[in-house]
Amino acid sequence: MLGIVRQKMLGQSLLKIRPAISVLRSYSSAAKQMTVREALNSALDEEMSADPKVFLMGEEVGEYQGAYKISKGLLEKYGPERVLDTPITEAGFAGIGVGAAYYGLKPVVEFMTFNFSMQAIDHIINSAAKSNYMSAGQMSVPIVFRGPNGAAAGVGAQHSQCYASWYASCPGLKVLSPYSSEDARGLLKAAIRDPDPVVFLENELLYGESFPVSDEVLDSSFCLPIGKAKIERKGKDVTITAFSKMVGYALKAAEILEKEGIDAEVINLRSIRPLDRSTINASVRKTNRLITVEEGFPQHGVGAEICASVVEESFAYLDAPVERIAGADVPMPYAANLERMAVPQVEDIVRAAKRACYRVVPLAAAA
Repeated sequence: MLGIVRQKMLGQSLLKIRPAISVLRSYSSAAKQMTVREALNSALDEEMSADPKVFLMGEEVGEYQGAYKISKGLLEKYGPERVLDTPITEAGFAGIGVGAAYYGLKPVVEFMTFNFSMQAIDHIINSAAKSNYMSAGQMSVPIVFRGPNGAAAGVGAQHSQCYASWYASCPGLKVLSPYSSEDARGLLKAAIRDPDPVVFLENELLYGESFPVSDEVLDSSFCLPIGKAKIERKGKDVTITAFSKMVGYALKAAEILEKEGIDAEVINLRSIRPLDRSTINASVRKTNRLITVEEGFPQHGVGAEICASVVEESFAYLDAPVERIAGADVPMPYAANLERMAVPQVEDIVRAAKRACYRVVPLAAAA
């Protein structure tokens, strides 16, 4: 029932929000279109078909085919022993999933929203993340915790948080956050195959977005490396890092900046932990400027870690102060106008890039 209500609320809000997240994209050798939802579904299907140890569990993943239809058709194909509907008890089924991973199975645990993962955070952090180290490498925990993360639309403060920096701060976890259909397919396959626990942060506003995919991406053997970022757009004047939905915003900002003579390089992080520091620093050493973009809170955020890495490794290459674009340092408002002000917008990225490139006249000079 909760899934039905949330889906109706989301559908009403998407009409207002979709223009902001639909941006021009260019992918080499791309021939077909695939939604992020289809990409995730196909990745799950192929990995379950290839390995009988893989199974899916969570609220409404079976009979209802997923709150966002990510698991559509899987119950019919694989049966209730491998697609398990659970009660509304995240602590319970996350713990069962970790125990199954101890036993050698490969559970994929779906949270209807990662905000609900707070009920299960003890199992994620203290059981899944630490067991390999505490057993001196004798125990592997091949489990994936996946579901929508970050702000949606009109769901209030308790359902709108970004958990990227929360989980990325914990040793023993790998944290992935896809943007495109290529990301979703390749990274989810990598997560399921990985011997370590993976937190897989999706975005519900991207589920219905279509992206071009190549024949290589559609191949069942396709898999992306964990810990490697992708340069979505090459540039020479300023580096913009982003992940998840914010990659689309960064690409849109880059298009606007191009019209004003600023050539921005956009990096899709893909992997939050491990973080591809080498790609980020190599880009900054070329452009001499850095803008980080994320939906989460600014303090102790992903952008803060990236800025620290660049200052430590590439400080001498910087020609301007680093700029961090993040969500407002407040709980998410419910009112639509305040909600928009609380999350980064394309114009925020454009303004930051102009500041970094000294294209903005200082207030004192303007006076």
